[in-house]
Amino acid sequence: MQIFLVGGAVRDALLGGKAYDRDWVVVGATPEQMLAQGYQQVGKDFPVFLHPETKEEYALARTERKAGVGYHGFEVFADPNVTLEEDLIRRDLTINAMAQDTEGKVIDPYSGLEDLQNRILRHVSDAFAEDPLRVLRVARFAAKLAPYGFELAPETQTLMTDMVASGELEDLTPERVWQEVFKALGTQKPSVFFEVLDKVGAVEVLFPELYNLHGVTQPIKHHPEGDVWIHTMMVLDAAAKLSPLEEVRFAALVHDLGKGITPKELWPSHKGHEKAGVPLVQALGSRYRLPKKLQIMAEKVTEYHGLIHQGLNSEGLPHLKPQTFLKVLKACTALKNPEGFKDILLACEADAKGRLGFEEQFYRQAPFWLGVLDAALRINNQEILATGVQGAEIAEAIEQARVERIKAFIHTYSSK
Repeated sequence: MQIFLVGGAVRDALLGGKAYDRDWVVVGATPEQMLAQGYQQVGKDFPVFLHPETKEEYALARTERKAGVGYHGFEVFADPNVTLEEDLIRRDLTINAMAQDTEGKVIDPYSGLEDLQNRILRHVSDAFAEDPLRVLRVARFAAKLAPYGFELAPETQTLMTDMVASGELEDLTPERVWQEVFKALGTQKPSVFFEVLDKVGAVEVLFPELYNLHGVTQPIKHHPEGDVWIHTMMVLDAAAKLSPLEEVRFAALVHDLGKGITPKELWPSHKGHEKAGVPLVQALGSRYRLPKKLQIMAEKVTEYHGLIHQGLNSEGLPHLKPQTFLKVLKACTALKNPEGFKDILLACEADAKGRLGFEEQFYRQAPFWLGVLDAALRINNQEILATGVQGAEIAEAIEQARVERIKAFIHTYSSK
């Protein structure tokens, strides 16, 4: 029995980074031998075992054969005679097909170390094309490793393009697609994930709402970066700098989907794109069965980012009516969840900063809106009840009190 550290842990250590998960391959062993040593079997499709102490995963060396469609269409063969090289060749990228023995020696049968040094993402073998999920995985690795400057090998990009054209991506389950998107959103530069998918034609297949943003013009004064697709990628990366929350980043990604359905004769104007984008966000969320919390926030940012940007005008003065300010706060559930409203403001800030030349500009709308919210919350319910109002009049009185508080805040702010 021989045990090897494999995959991402080897890659990340060679890059000088920290390995968060360690996976092991066991060569020359049977399931019975693993169980006899106290390992706990967890894999149904192929033998994977948990170490009795560390609980890390140990998989028996195995080979795979394509026998059906989609991610699950494989037959797995695990046997003591399967070599380490045979196990590694089934992996996606050369930089993920390296192993390390117990003495620290790196085993590199497919030139992963050379590709690591040259910052190249290259598929190991033609077996790559048998698993459509790998199109998304490679895009995610490109985003994850973007800080190191990795590029896609031309032959790998061609293979991925052919895989997309074959239509096999349509066999991926919504859960598997979303799992890769979610992981990509957590990277430092999530735009790379979507840009790689776009290069191979996968955005058009998986995210047509995003694909429709290509070439859609905007007012050059406010968007010198170019079309809505470029702006959206910049907003996504700006959100990644502002917040670690996937909810904020996803909301930034989809906030302008409504511009993709603006009639071309109306370009570069996109009046009403905020409200028009909400059904598109809902459709995308339904298709990929997104978490409810993430979905709701994306809808709120999509519908109300325009009004939030208008809180202060270009001179820095309050621009909306007190009743409109309160309407936005209520619609964004800010009165019940102030922390959630701060996240909405972060997505709006990303929208403002995701423009060429505006990346470092202070987003004054955020502290202003928080001041409006604070004013709306500073009402005394007991004082209102003491006036003798009853039934439906209570809610009306509370609303009016909040409007008055906001009005007073606006007056004070304008007088500074």
